[in-house]
Amino acid sequence: MTASATTSPHVIRISIAASAMALGAGVVWSFGAVTARMAKHADAFQYLIWRSVGVLVVMELMAALRREPMLLPKAYTSGKWMLSADFGLLLASFMFVYAVKTTTAANASFLGSVTPLAAVVLARFVLGERLSRVTLGAIVVASVGLVVTVFGDLHAGNMVGNIAALTASVGFAIYTISVRSNPKADWSPVLSGYALAMIVLCSVITLAQGKTLFPPAKDMGLALVHGAVFIVVGTRLFNRGSRSVAAVPMTVFAQTEMVFVPLWVFLVLGDAPKAATVVGGAIIFAAVVGKAVLDTSPGAVQPVQEC
Repeated sequence: MTASATTSPHVIRISIAASAMALGAGVVWSFGAVTARMAKHADAFQYLIWRSVGVLVVMELMAALRREPMLLPKAYTSGKWMLSADFGLLLASFMFVYAVKTTTAANASFLGSVTPLAAVVLARFVLGERLSRVTLGAIVVASVGLVVTVFGDLHAGNMVGNIAALTASVGFAIYTISVRSNPKADWSPVLSGYALAMIVLCSVITLAQGKTLFPPAKDMGLALVHGAVFIVVGTRLFNRGSRSVAAVPMTVFAQTEMVFVPLWVFLVLGDAPKAATVVGGAIIFAAVVGKAVLDTSPGAVQPVQEC
């Protein structure tokens, strides 16, 4: 993965590989909505405990196989941006899974997809990243598609779940700008750091509610697969892509997750989407793919802050 330098030190060209990684991250993450829905006997907190166990075990095992030090200590001792990334990913993961378990898949996708708008504000004022017309255009088009997708389903969702999905978008925006604060850094410790925090937080909530930490084996297995495979692979793709793509377009690219969540829920669980969902999904997909094509075409550049 490379980024071609231009005459300005503040401008880099977004590579096709980096764009593909960002798009692919959203697709991989989207599979998690299916496993979360299939785990019918585990509530959101029980599910998150075992999903996080999967993340933590895989990340530390990978570090051990590479003969590297444990990642967990680095997650809490590597400065404010690492801690900010821990918090952002914790908030995003906690709230989105809670939303998927308590409201419709379409609602969770729609409200969770305001991430680009949240990233616009955070990246502009925290990182000083400028916005291209292509980025702004993609956000507008994608937002139209999201409205079309779920306009008829908004009344069906649980309000608490809807608020959780909205909060998840803010959390992921925080994580995104944290990663963009130093594109050359190794952000893999964040996965271990947020996973441990999630295990502790959800265990306390579960025990306080008088519930067991051990839901049925099938649900535990689904959660472990979600964390060990979908979260680890998707997040590593996202982090690699972030080295060459600014915060705001990264969140636009990652909206492929919101496109594919209703699709997988339909194909696997038989929850058929409405015609509006199909039309809206096509608009969103056109927006994110169109942006990728425009940003990687000859002469196209994406302004970012030099880190």
